[in-house]
Amino acid sequence: MSKRGLTFICQNCGAAYNRWQGKCEACGDWNTLSEEGADRPAGPGRKPGKGRLFKLEDLAGDATDAPRIASGIGELDRVTGGGFVKGSVLLLGGDPGIGKSTLLIQATAALARLGQRAVYISGEEAVAQVRLRAERLGLREAAVELASETSVEDIIATLSEGKTPKLIVIDSIQTMWTDTVESAPGTVTQVRGAAQALIRFAKRTGAAIILVGHVTKDGQIAGPRVVEHMVDAVLSFEGEGSHQFRILRAVKNRFGPTDEIGVFEMTGAGLCEVTNPSALFLSERDLGQPGTAVFAGMEGTRPLLVEIQALVAPSTLGTPRRSVVGWDSSRLSMVLAVLEAHCGVRLGGHDVYLNVAGGMRIQEPAADIAAAAALVSSLVDAPLPPQAVYFGEVSLSGAVRPVAQAGSRLKEAAKLGFTAAVVPESARESGDPGLRTTEIGNLASLVADIAARGRRKAAQSAGEDG
Repeated sequence: MSKRGLTFICQNCGAAYNRWQGKCEACGDWNTLSEEGADRPAGPGRKPGKGRLFKLEDLAGDATDAPRIASGIGELDRVTGGGFVKGSVLLLGGDPGIGKSTLLIQATAALARLGQRAVYISGEEAVAQVRLRAERLGLREAAVELASETSVEDIIATLSEGKTPKLIVIDSIQTMWTDTVESAPGTVTQVRGAAQALIRFAKRTGAAIILVGHVTKDGQIAGPRVVEHMVDAVLSFEGEGSHQFRILRAVKNRFGPTDEIGVFEMTGAGLCEVTNPSALFLSERDLGQPGTAVFAGMEGTRPLLVEIQALVAPSTLGTPRRSVVGWDSSRLSMVLAVLEAHCGVRLGGHDVYLNVAGGMRIQEPAADIAAAAALVSSLVDAPLPPQAVYFGEVSLSGAVRPVAQAGSRLKEAAKLGFTAAVVPESARESGDPGLRTTEIGNLASLVADIAARGRRKAAQSAGEDG
């Protein structure tokens, strides 16, 4: 009998080594290697070392859209690309308490009310706890099948009986374990083995499966990154405890667009869809205050208007503070450097704070112009026009570069009552008839306009005092 092979798996990133060592060379973490069996079981109905012949297809074959199952929740269907694809597996991650279980119990209940079989498997809560949550949400009458189980083999055997479910929720994948892997539940090998078994079941039966994944302190889904590569879509549920808004973002989607978002509002009755998030994010704007600018952005195919707030204050520190919430801090540093080098804006002795209102996170560089306008407005104490929107990317030379889908941004702004827009020069052809557009080719012209506005305000204040 051959000796059983051993391998050492990093419990943080999934890297494998043939001997133990203190530091993982792949992720750099210490003391994360755990000894696990290296034997791999053969596939179902196979002998080790044996393969079967399969047919190779041509690229010129007929291509049809993947059949989808509408969940009944519009924002969730938007993010997934129109509904759940049969036989697909989705991975949903988010901070603890953000509302992942609430969203999924609402999704299974909505599908059950449409006459489809929906199953909710919880490895963290008892059936009574799930029932209490459903009762609080008013979903007690929905025909959702519940279970509290962690054995993957038992789950697959149970779900294989009777009619195949349309949707299966596994909450969470870190609590599942399989007999084919010789390691403790929750380890990287167990998570990967359990995910492989569930993916095989989904592809064989055509059931859509949603796996809930825990996240680490830095917001990444815990476990090996290979699990994210194995599934068909990765969704991230974002939000902050101080805000009632929740953002469902598609990070990866084999059957739809990526970077698509759905907006929800957490209420006492659960998560409610927000069909017009721009109006909601702008509902409490500080009109007439310096340091605020409205950014017309795009999240996937959805135009979204949010308020960017900036505060520039004299610093008493040797190294001024640079604090940003909801935007890339390195992007802020670049905009500040361009303002210093090409626009004559001296911020070396000032603390700079930048915030995206409403708990929204912006990832596209088109927010450069809005951020720069808010910063200069706060520095010179000059309010920006309250009915104007801003978008455009700033290059290191100070030039304003064009951005994609300018027409959709301007149409959304006009729909919400805005009358002016500061845009790159190439966006003039996309202007909405109801908007007065100001095309700028470099950042210096925008800074000069805001500075002149500040001088006029100072002169008016001096005249009133005199």
